[in-house]
Amino acid sequence: MRGAWKTGRKADPPAECADGLGPLMEKCPAQKGRFSQIAEAITHWAGSAWAFNGAIGVILLWLVMGPVCGYSDTWQLTVNTGTSVVTFLMVFLIQRTQNRDTRAVHLKLNELIAAVEGASSRLINAEELDDQTLTTISHQFHSLAQAVQSQGKAARASSVEEVPLPEAEMTAADAPPI
Repeated sequence: MRGAWKTGRKADPPAECADGLGPLMEKCPAQKGRFSQIAEAITHWAGSAWAFNGAIGVILLWLVMGPVCGYSDTWQLTVNTGTSVVTFLMVFLIQRTQNRDTRAVHLKLNELIAAVEGASSRLINAEELDDQTLTTISHQFHSLAQAVQSQGKAARASSVEEVPLPEAEMTAADAPPI
């Protein structure tokens, strides 16, 4: 029944939520705030075929009403206002959903980085690093990719930690001991 619980159908929460907490979660997903539940339901519905077909229906109805209303300014204003309001609200709902999904993906990647032996722990929470540090790490990955490509099939698993920093980008903490 776990799959049914995740998809929103009525079912008992999984056993790990019996105490109100899911694994590594402050709250069991079933105990989300009211706004979160409503926002997710609207976002899910807005991405459905029913919503798309409904929007097509509204536009067709508006087009049919054009001759009836004499293609008046009010007729045009109706669709312009309606689409502006819906677009304005959907931007915030979509951004909220995108932020939540991005945060979840970052947490999953952080878990994988932490769990994989030899992975660079510097990359945990990489999304919070400044642009210069991200550029430096990106250059290191580019160097690593070139090294692996030059080795061909003889390449072994490597970490960005094995690629030395270019001297121009080295800080005092990165400098080799004297």
